[in-house]
Amino acid sequence: MTIETTIDGRDIALRHLDRVLWPLTGTTKGDLVEYLRAIAPVLLPHVRRRPVMLWRYPEGVDGPGWFQAQCRSRPDWVQTYDIVGGRGETLRYCLVDEPATLVWLANLGTLELHPHLWTVERPREPSAVVFDLDPGPPAGLASAARVAMLVRDAITADGLESVVKTSGRRGLHVAAPLLPGQTFLSTKAFARALAEDLERSRPDLVIARNARGERAGRVYVDWIQNDPNRQLIAPYSARATPVPSVSAPLRWDEVEALAHGDIGARAVHFDLDSIVVRVARVGDLWSGASPGRLPPRADAGG
Repeated sequence: MTIETTIDGRDIALRHLDRVLWPLTGTTKGDLVEYLRAIAPVLLPHVRRRPVMLWRYPEGVDGPGWFQAQCRSRPDWVQTYDIVGGRGETLRYCLVDEPATLVWLANLGTLELHPHLWTVERPREPSAVVFDLDPGPPAGLASAARVAMLVRDAITADGLESVVKTSGRRGLHVAAPLLPGQTFLSTKAFARALAEDLERSRPDLVIARNARGERAGRVYVDWIQNDPNRQLIAPYSARATPVPSVSAPLRWDEVEALAHGDIGARAVHFDLDSIVVRVARVGDLWSGASPGRLPPRADAGG
């Protein structure tokens, strides 16, 4: 069944809205479309003007899924941006700049949106320095929260403000927004130095190397994400998890409560419906930090 709809003057033919994308909860493509229409005001500012890697599951999370860079079979109103790939090929990424594009992508079975850390206006300049905190079992979200607080405190000591969100899976993401004029060489050097400092001071809790055999019970502080060719899951993007989840911005007091065991991981798990309710109550927490500049040693490349 096809339903014709118009969003801000853009005509879209929606197909198979009753298709179940998350079988455990019966969540359908139609539910995803409605979610994206509701969350667009806070999601779009974080993906707009950024090339976006798509993670598609047209048959749902139990079916085959794949990352897709190429913006194929798009309507003429969907803008794109070309990036030269590692083999010299041209990759034409989608720019997700308006609600209609979100809905069109959902119609293709796109569950996850992974934007680059730069905008097309400033392709060589990171808009933030980021830390992907990935706990190695048996460490879990509480351990990631403890490391997030260490990262926050180190960032604050360097004069930067930070925000935090769930990955929508098992970890946390911390980001410090930056003013124009920074470089990826600087952000990667800064993030690496911070991660390695934390590993030296808390080797029981932190690892700064992607050494899977050494990560059990520790939190990997992934500084390598600070690269012009890498992407990070967008805040408010759904995740292709067995039960619907969202990469959800948190308050720092919630992270502290997680770290101290005052609340459990379930308290910061948000699905499509609950995150819409939360945003109506608390607003967009991912935009709560003012951009700053890296300390001079990072500006010099580490």
